[in-house]
Formats: sequence, C-alpha cells, structure tokens
Amino acid sequence: MSGFLQHTFNGLVSGAFYALLALGLAVIFGMLRVVNFAHGAFYMLGAMGAYVLLTEAGVPFWAALVIMPVGLGLLGMGLERAFIHRLTRLDPLYNFLLTFGLTLILQDLVKSRYGVQSSPYATPAELSGSVDLGLFDFPTYRVFVLGFAVAVCVGVWWLLSHTRIGVVVRAATERPELTRAFGIDVGRWVTPVFGFGIALAGLAGVLAAPMRAVNPLMGADLIILVFAVVVIGGLGSIFGSVAAGFAIGLVQTWGVVYLSDWPIVAQTLVFIVMAAVLLWRPAGLFGREETAA
Repeated sequence: MSGFLQHTFNGLVSGAFYALLALGLAVIFGMLRVVNFAHGAFYMLGAMGAYVLLTEAGVPFWAALVIMPVGLGLLGMGLERAFIHRLTRLDPLYNFLLTFGLTLILQDLVKSRYGVQSSPYATPAELSGSVDLGLFDFPTYRVFVLGFAVAVCVGVWWLLSHTRIGVVVRAATERPELTRAFGIDVGRWVTPVFGFGIALAGLAGVLAAPMRAVNPLMGADLIILVFAVVVIGGLGSIFGSVAAGFAIGLVQTWGVVYLSDWPIVAQTLVFIVMAAVLLWRPAGLFGREETAA
C-alpha cells in the first residue's frame, strides 16, 4: 500500500507541472484561439533563466520564482504585439507555424550560448530533506511543488470566476462580439492574457529546475504531452486542463510502474487515453461541443 501511495504522490507531482502548463495553454487558446507551440520553449526559458540567475548573478530560487515568470510574461506580451496578433484574422495554422518557428529560434539561441548538456540546479536549502507523510517519507521540495501548483491553479480559477477582470476575460473569450457591443475593448485584453499564459509556463520551468535536468531541449518532448492533456481536458477549459493535467500525471506514473513488462503500452498510454476520450467526447472531457449554425 505504501508503494502505491508513493507512486500516486509522484504522479500528482508530475501532474502539477502538466496542470500549470496546460492552464497557460488553455488561457491563451480561450482568448486568442491560438495553439501556442512555443509554450514548451518558455517552460525551458523559465528553468534556464533560473539557472543563469543563480550561477551568474547569485540570484536565489525564491527571487527567480518571481523574476522569471514576470520577465517571460513581458516577453510574451512583446511577441504577441509584434507577431502573433498580426495573424489572428488568418487561418489558425499560420500562428501555429509561427509559434513552432519561435520554438526553434529560442532553443537554438540557448543552445548557441549554453550548449546542449544538462546542468544541475540545487534544491533550495529551506526545502531540502524529506517530510514524514505517515506510511512513507517524501522529498520536501516535491511536497512544496504540489502544494504551490495547486494554490496557483485555485488562484487562477478564483481570478477568472470571482473578479471583474475574470468576468471580462471570460466574456471576451466566449462572446467577443456581444462583449464589444457593451463597449468593452476586447483587443486590449488579448496581450496581457497571452503574457499571463506565458508567465505560467515560465513559473512551471522555475519549479522544474531543481527536479529536472536543465537543458535547452527540456520542453521539446514535454509540449507534446501537454497538448494531449489540453485536448483531453477540452480546449479552452480551465478546469478541464487542470483536472486532466493531474489525471495524466497519475496515469503516466502508474503506467511506467505497473506496465513495465509492456514498455510500448506504458510509453503510449497517455495517447491511448487521448484517443479514447476523443472517440467518446470529441470536444474533450470538459470542452463544449460546437453546434452548427
């Protein structure tokens, strides 16, 4: 039983990263209808930025946890104004290709400066050691990551559900023409929402730095999995993305542990789940079905 609970906790910790990344993707897609393929690159920049701040400027983890999301959010806002909003009236494929190109550019810029070798990032001293959870001990840092990610997801949900800003953003997402008819400038909300989604990716990257090997390609494979999470939860669904993120973290961890005799099944289990969900509900578990006019 203790082994199962420990694997479950590991799955929830992995799911915390998926939830944060999927939350950012869902926020961006909900407002812009842009599938942001560069999300994984900004996750990588969050981790690499934290590493560079620590090694070259002596900036500790706690400061990087604020500096990198804010900095990357501002960078995302600049990129949205410079490039992405120019293509929003065209087929969504154009912005998908644009963000794919941005991914390659950002990865190559980091590789040219720091190479492709992985770099370690020390766990903050305050979060070293382990916590006694009764049946087993668990690393303190992982407990912090899970709690912090849950708090961020709940905070974003509350912001979107119980504040005027959230009401405007949701209205602009679901009924932009009607929102404009009430005199609200929908366009002015697009850039900050995009920056906010990017900031969430950067935040996930900083949290990942002490747990993952920090390198320029760390977001390349992860983004495919996060897209699967968003599709399962429902494109544009905040709650669905977060719930699917934690669920897929569990499914992936249990698959690796309990299906080790069938490695191909374990490696593709997430995508098998995605295919099954799409066959049952094409809009995802919490997405809204499109209705014909």
